[in-house]
Amino acid sequence: MISLPLIVGMGGINASGRTSFHQGFRRIIIDKLTAQARQDTLVGLASLMNLITFSDGQFKDQLGEIIATDQVEAKFGQQILDGTLIRKIEDNHFDPDATHCHKKMTIMPSEQGICFTTRARDLPQPLPNTWTVTELDAGRVKVEINDSIIIKHDSYRDNPIKAAGQFPTGFKPEAMYNSRYQARGLQATIFGATDAIRSMGLEWDTILDKISPDMVGTYSGSMVGQMQQEGFGGLLKNRLNGERVSTKNLALGLNSMPTDFINGYVTGSVGITHTATGACATFLYNLRTAISDMQAGKIRLAIVGNSDALITPEVIEGFGNMSALANEEGLKRLDGSDTADHRRTSRPFGHNCGFTIGEAAQFFVLMDDALAIEMGADILGSVAEVFVNADGIKKSITAPGPGNFITMAKSVALAKTIVGAESVSQRSFILAHGSSTPQNRVTESLIYHRVAENFAINNWPVIAPKAYLGHTIGPASGDQLAWALGVFAHNIMPGITTINEVASDVHNAHLNIALDHWHCQPMDVAFINSKGFGGNNATATVLSPNFTLKMLAKRHGDTAMTQYQQKLTVVKAAQQTYQQQADQGLFKLIYRFGENMIDESEIVLNHSTIKVPGFKHEITLPKHNPFADMT
Repeated sequence: MISLPLIVGMGGINASGRTSFHQGFRRIIIDKLTAQARQDTLVGLASLMNLITFSDGQFKDQLGEIIATDQVEAKFGQQILDGTLIRKIEDNHFDPDATHCHKKMTIMPSEQGICFTTRARDLPQPLPNTWTVTELDAGRVKVEINDSIIIKHDSYRDNPIKAAGQFPTGFKPEAMYNSRYQARGLQATIFGATDAIRSMGLEWDTILDKISPDMVGTYSGSMVGQMQQEGFGGLLKNRLNGERVSTKNLALGLNSMPTDFINGYVTGSVGITHTATGACATFLYNLRTAISDMQAGKIRLAIVGNSDALITPEVIEGFGNMSALANEEGLKRLDGSDTADHRRTSRPFGHNCGFTIGEAAQFFVLMDDALAIEMGADILGSVAEVFVNADGIKKSITAPGPGNFITMAKSVALAKTIVGAESVSQRSFILAHGSSTPQNRVTESLIYHRVAENFAINNWPVIAPKAYLGHTIGPASGDQLAWALGVFAHNIMPGITTINEVASDVHNAHLNIALDHWHCQPMDVAFINSKGFGGNNATATVLSPNFTLKMLAKRHGDTAMTQYQQKLTVVKAAQQTYQQQADQGLFKLIYRFGENMIDESEIVLNHSTIKVPGFKHEITLPKHNPFADMT
């Protein structure tokens, strides 16, 4: 009997808003919500975007005037909608209409040559042999050059790629804690991990009191690394720009930093630490390792997630030069217009011209089923398995291949053995990779078509988060998982409203690719699919909370489930308190910089255990030879 990994907390941030309690998902389907749910969503987003603040028991606008919750939509509703999802790149990233660059210029001498003055300390070393230098006063020199020179000077260009899936306008994670010169992706990591932990309604240390400290795992990272000025951006550019490389640029740029920040500043974990990257499937790679470790009994509690903040001129130019991103001219041609629609740059399974970059931090807390029942944790769903398969020999490393056929077929076959053929055919849906490229819409839909034919599935719902969020790269499948849990909770299936029609080359015979949001019956299983370039294909089989509870009742029995429900009541009350605080913008981010550091001199070690100060339980050392039959 292996453990069933249960999702008991989720948190984070992307272009639609906060992940906990489905705020971001509710922003997507806001037109289908009840009046109260719509109001709650807009109030929460207004707080997140610093349009309103909560103090002295009431909300106030930016002028300090008291505002009632039922007035928020009238005053800020359109501003909230416009400041979320995919939109024109905002100035806090860079100016897409005047993107800074350097222009190379060759200067030829006139009859008098080239002459200028400068500070002596600014002269290049070694001095070019065509330069004649005369010392002046106050440390200045006169330079005469009788040959051509090449200089680079500041310039600006009209960036052909102008839209991205950005965090909500006004969201400032750096102001929520002492962020200490940290890159945006790391700031979002602190926010997302805190949001996920607090969303559980259980104190982290209370859970740790139930388990050995080495039975905790953190499975995280970023795909590209931290590309802002504080990380790799500064490492690569500063010296060439005549500036100093910081001692932090390299360390804080590493793609393992989100994992390290969670361990070092949020949870204080001494358990398993893991960072995997697999292009667009990075989140699922980390999820796969976490559930494998949990099923193997190596961990009982895990934080799984990723953070990538890639809206920088360099990253966008890199993808743009691959012809992977939707650009202004391509969008204009699609719409037969003189202007590009920045809200509809991402068009999965429709007529499209490339994907749209996005930024996100998505984190989930997992427990094994026994621990979750013991703690009374709120069960949002469960992960049966994540399948990963490569493409074989390739001609183009970025081109799709057969690996995703394998991962999808395995996932559906496994689901059939767990939930039954009827549930798979009638109550399952796909969270598509849906990158919004012409090649993807054909190749990915063909996979779904073939799998649906094989398993006798018709009218199979396919939804595509990237239509609204952009492609967040590392956390992309975390966005998809958050949507899956949103569908389970709300029974609303988001449509792809950014397209006018499904493209004619999409293999759509067995699929339901809706153009509008629609109410659906309760679903049993979701398939999270990712087609990462390089042959990094992954598909996860995710079970609904309702079906998961049925499984748990069968395994643990009526008495245990009755006791679980009693504990759950207390947890739900704590969750409601945090949800209210979060909607008020009172996040209280966990950032334990240098707090309660472990005194290594107090570690107690013997032949069978190691006792680490600050933790209730000892860690048991290996006692048995796993290779006894060989030694």
